[in-house]
Amino acid sequence: MLDKEPMTPKGFERVSKELEQLKNVERAKAAHDIQIAAQLGDLKENAEYHAAKERLDHLEKRVALLEGFVARAQVIDPSALPHKRVSFGSTVTLIDLETDKEIVYTIVGSVESDAAKGLISIGSPLARALVGKEIGADIVADLPSGIKEYEIKSVEYKEIDFD
Repeated sequence: MLDKEPMTPKGFERVSKELEQLKNVERAKAAHDIQIAAQLGDLKENAEYHAAKERLDHLEKRVALLEGFVARAQVIDPSALPHKRVSFGSTVTLIDLETDKEIVYTIVGSVESDAAKGLISIGSPLARALVGKEIGADIVADLPSGIKEYEIKSVEYKEIDFD
């Protein structure tokens, strides 16, 4: 059996809307584009036709990926969880012990993650090192950029801004 995919209610809604858009609008548009391009002549040398087919292939792969996320979704409302310890949906302020720089991350599902916005996947190395820890704990995380040490300054729930 496949693992569950933790997701916030808002994240589940976003994935579901994108999936419906792809299946009900984009798929039909891509099929129409293929039909139009096929009328332009020899299919072997028809760049528009091949581009339209490639777009449909890409779209179908995205649909399959999103369908997998929806099928495995375990929707969790982080506002209902205690955040005394780091858990799903926690916003964590860290102090980098090497640079004394403050960093803030919120732990979300993998489909919702966006490191540039401070949203990290619960399956990421940093989140795995953080989950279950309390304020004041020192953690060591084996990250792609190397071993990093942090102190947890705060753990709280904040409304997650995905935009």
